[in-house]
Amino acid sequence: MKLEMLTNTEALDNQNTIISKIRDLINLKNLEPGDKLPSERTLSEKFGVSRSNVRDAIQKLEFYGLLKSIPQSGTFVANIGVIAMNGMIDDILRIETPDFKSLVETRILLELKTVRLAALRRTDRDLEKIHDALMAYEAKVLEGKDAVQEDLLFHLAIAKACGNSSMNTFMLTITPEIITNFEKYHVCDKSLSNKGIDEHRAIYNAIEQQDPKLAKQKMKDHFSVLYQYCYNV
Repeated sequence: MKLEMLTNTEALDNQNTIISKIRDLINLKNLEPGDKLPSERTLSEKFGVSRSNVRDAIQKLEFYGLLKSIPQSGTFVANIGVIAMNGMIDDILRIETPDFKSLVETRILLELKTVRLAALRRTDRDLEKIHDALMAYEAKVLEGKDAVQEDLLFHLAIAKACGNSSMNTFMLTITPEIITNFEKYHVCDKSLSNKGIDEHRAIYNAIEQQDPKLAKQKMKDHFSVLYQYCYNV
């Protein structure tokens, strides 16, 4: 990441400040379920922040089901009572940026499930997407370049192939933080590159063969070094 970019903590603090202001606005205006919020432009001017920052805060509240954005119409308060909404927003504001260990544990638990489901449910189109991601990863590694993002795209392709939209969404949610931490801690050591290619191929082959047990085991093997690294940081 570039030095001029905000740290994760600063970005979270900024986002939480905007979320708090949106909550206060809803309470002040006595907005009820179905009522429309002011436009992003109006909110950015009112709060003294950029429209992109307002958009990020709205998307987070939408992710938790508190707001609903409708294209060409605007953003509306979701069908939830004021007391429940305030309580949920308080909980959201208390959520801390997960540490690296937590991210690794979550990713391992999640992907052992997604790879098994992918082996059972994948379509030919899914398999093609996973293969494309595998080839992109291999190309970067063999060129001696950083392949962290290609690695994550391979795993995201598997998550999408599992046929569970919630799991896929969760993977998309934690992926940016995973990439940041991988680069921060230099997890992808180039000495492990060839081993990584072999492990990715083994996972792909198991999914291609539609063998869920083998796919889960190959994913376990793939994560063994990462799991050990996590507990030695």
